[in-house]
Amino acid sequence: MKIKAFAAVALTLILAFSLCACSEKNQSGVDVDIDMSEDEAEIEYEGEYSKELVGTTINVFNWGEYIPDGTEGSLDINKAFTELTGIKINYTTYESNESMYSKLKGGGVSYDIIIPSDYMIERMKKEDMLQKIDTSSLSNYKYIAERYKDLYFDEKNEYSVPYCVGMVGLIYNSAMISEKPDSWGAMWDKRYNDNILNFNNPRDAFAVAQLYMGYDLNSSDYSQWDSAAEKLKEQKSILQSYVMDEIFQKMEDGEAAIAPYYAGDFLLMKDNNSDLEFVYPKEGVNIFVDSICIPKSSKNYKAAMMYINFLLEPEIALEVAEYVMYASPHTGVIENDDYSLKDNEYLYPSEENYPRVQYFHDIPEKTRMYYERLWEDVKLY
Repeated sequence: MKIKAFAAVALTLILAFSLCACSEKNQSGVDVDIDMSEDEAEIEYEGEYSKELVGTTINVFNWGEYIPDGTEGSLDINKAFTELTGIKINYTTYESNESMYSKLKGGGVSYDIIIPSDYMIERMKKEDMLQKIDTSSLSNYKYIAERYKDLYFDEKNEYSVPYCVGMVGLIYNSAMISEKPDSWGAMWDKRYNDNILNFNNPRDAFAVAQLYMGYDLNSSDYSQWDSAAEKLKEQKSILQSYVMDEIFQKMEDGEAAIAPYYAGDFLLMKDNNSDLEFVYPKEGVNIFVDSICIPKSSKNYKAAMMYINFLLEPEIALEVAEYVMYASPHTGVIENDDYSLKDNEYLYPSEENYPRVQYFHDIPEKTRMYYERLWEDVKLY
């Protein structure tokens, strides 16, 4: 069960009024119909929110399990936003950057909010698929930590607002593995025959082999991609399966011994299986920043901006960090003593224990098409 916490800087208890449907004024002085839970009643928002867009619907496209939804004691963030502003949310999910990109590229669907990873933001920006975000109009943008600004994929902070940060490492079941692994080489260890999982998407799967072989994750050298593909084919004989969200069940139920995945998701899995452990391999790891963007196809820019500012509310950002268990780029979270994961070694490793990291970049289309063809060969091998 995740721990609920609230930002001390913004917390004001207002439990004196009835928690049933009633009318209250938000900070902009507009009458707001409220039907709040006890947790929602405890929140005082720092930004100003009006009902001028009541009845508007925004389409939000996000990763699965990537926003508190009222389960496991969490606040239902989308519901809270609707109750505050009257803006309805049509919320759908995807399981990879590539599937999200294909959906938008195919057209026919208009999204107002998406949350891609760094390299995909770089690609979509190049292809003119994103609208600029006026961060000066976001009162809560001040909470984004400086280390997550001016990054390679958005050097002028014009197209994205950081949401969550993470790194990939090795999850292993200590009841099934006799010694703590320290290398990506464990993914090719025959002792774990039929107990190894790998990513079911080309960029992440290739990265495991590339890191193990000492290659640049953004290499334009086709021979390195060839070698990585051969390494993945070599792994096939002892691999149980390629997975994405299926990893949760398999690792939590002890159906597999080792798998690469995101540190935040490891913490979720460990809640359900205490035998699970995690390590950042010595060869290095992929680091990523997932950020909020507004696609060019958006028809509700103003409502989307209000939603972004809402996600940056200190208490809302804290709810996100506690629920998704990824590292937060939000100083109101990082500096909050009530944040249960503040000192977590996997999310916030000390400088002396910080792994070698590489970001994914948007590599040239010809290289991307080349490794995608290699991936098809690997899957069919």
